[in-house]
Amino acid sequence: MAKYLVLKHYQGGPAPVVDYPPMEQWAPADVEAHVQWMRDFAERLKESGEFVSHMALSPEGAFVRHGGEGRPPVTDGPFAETKDLIAGWLMIDVESYERAVEIAGDYSAAPGPGGVPLCEWLEVRPSYGAPPTVAD
Repeated sequence: MAKYLVLKHYQGGPAPVVDYPPMEQWAPADVEAHVQWMRDFAERLKESGEFVSHMALSPEGAFVRHGGEGRPPVTDGPFAETKDLIAGWLMIDVESYERAVEIAGDYSAAPGPGGVPLCEWLEVRPSYGAPPTVAD
């Protein structure tokens, strides 16, 4: 088994197949249908034993780093930040890369406005199973 992270993006990636407005412009019923579809998808993966976790992310956020004694420095730009890019994730544990791609393809069909599948591009990233070793 190998873990893969499937990332949903606000922007970036190849050109969209379906031109849909940002979710904050969707009708409330469309948002609820989308969220319920995502929950149902996660339940199916739980039943197959391939689900690890999923989460939608708020667009709020900041960069934080160690700055020595006292409060750490915090900034909100001027560079591209994941809060502007990543809308959420799905972590799966599957037998192969091919299965991860299959799941991501199905996940991409989440409904958008009017129930039309979004066909959104999703990023599939493998996790490190074990830390790399350093040869002497």
